[in-house]
Amino acid sequence: MTEIRDLQALREAIEEIDREILSQLRRRMSLAEEVAGAKLRTAYPFRDEPREDQVIQRVRHAAVERGLDAHEVERLYRVILDMSVAHQKAHVRSLDSTPLRVAYQGVEGSYSHLTAQRRYAGIPEGVLLEGFETFRAAAEAVREGAADRALLPIENTTAGSINETYDLLAEGGLAITAEAVSRIEHCLLGVPGARVEDLRVVLSHPQGLLQCQDFLRTVPWIHAQTEFDTAGAARKVRERNDPTVAAIAGDSAARVYGLEVLRRGIQSQEGNYTRFVELAHAPLRFPPETPAKTSLLLTLSDQPGSLAEVLGIFSRRGVSLAKLESRPIPASPWQYRFYLDVHGNADRDPVRGAMAEVRPATAELRVLGTYPETDREPEL
Repeated sequence: MTEIRDLQALREAIEEIDREILSQLRRRMSLAEEVAGAKLRTAYPFRDEPREDQVIQRVRHAAVERGLDAHEVERLYRVILDMSVAHQKAHVRSLDSTPLRVAYQGVEGSYSHLTAQRRYAGIPEGVLLEGFETFRAAAEAVREGAADRALLPIENTTAGSINETYDLLAEGGLAITAEAVSRIEHCLLGVPGARVEDLRVVLSHPQGLLQCQDFLRTVPWIHAQTEFDTAGAARKVRERNDPTVAAIAGDSAARVYGLEVLRRGIQSQEGNYTRFVELAHAPLRFPPETPAKTSLLLTLSDQPGSLAEVLGIFSRRGVSLAKLESRPIPASPWQYRFYLDVHGNADRDPVRGAMAEVRPATAELRVLGTYPETDREPEL
């Protein structure tokens, strides 16, 4: 009987500890709600993988100090972290005002993430940022209603146009509603203690590698490999912990992933800017007096001089051309679409009148978006 009473007492003691654990877990979820509010105000991604890795490493060390199995404790905390993120999202869904959902390509610390964070931080309803591995996945999130906006790069002053974004626009279902221009400074990042002369591989997004070609020619012993994202490349370097592997990314990625800046400002042009476009399901209204830009897609009639005729019409109408880009039409060899950026609003003259005159000379003329024109923005 004594043993049964002792067992019962032990069980009651365990139940009391369980109640304490649940109370602390409830407190953790309450704090997670406050964290969600802070993330909405600052346009911070809900899934913060570097922070989660720090938490896991901290609890593993704490588990060892207390004589617990670090592997099992890690399994438990990964469940708790998933629970916290799910709770934050449920909390956001319960709010009276719906936050703006913005998709971008990349992970925390990428140029797209930093541009999105700077653009959307502080809006009254808050912002939910979510990174995707590809441009297409970010665009599809808008098309499918999982996001309200997508922010994608469309051109760079060093590497030129980003064709995938143009092709996504040609598919339809998206309108350009804004633009943002960011100055980009690329850095060579390595694990602490790494040296440039010991490097053998450098990882980055294809655009990052293109924008740093001049530097890469000076280090022929380093082999370039593409990754889906600049900051993702930095994260992979941290995970490998190999002093012969480096990444090309911004210094923000170095801070996020605990890397050293081995070389700073390695882009081929000092004035290296990337222009981003905001994509939505439908155009957004803005004051008519706002300086605007209009993006057009057109396919020319199969007649000699069609392009010259179209450009002549815009010139005679006093419409200033900001950009002209051609892209091949899939399944139509040697036929091209043209993308034009012009200064002005498609709903007002002179752009409106020029479009009306141009239309008969084209097989297709589509407005991809009319949106406020943006000046250059600070360095990332």
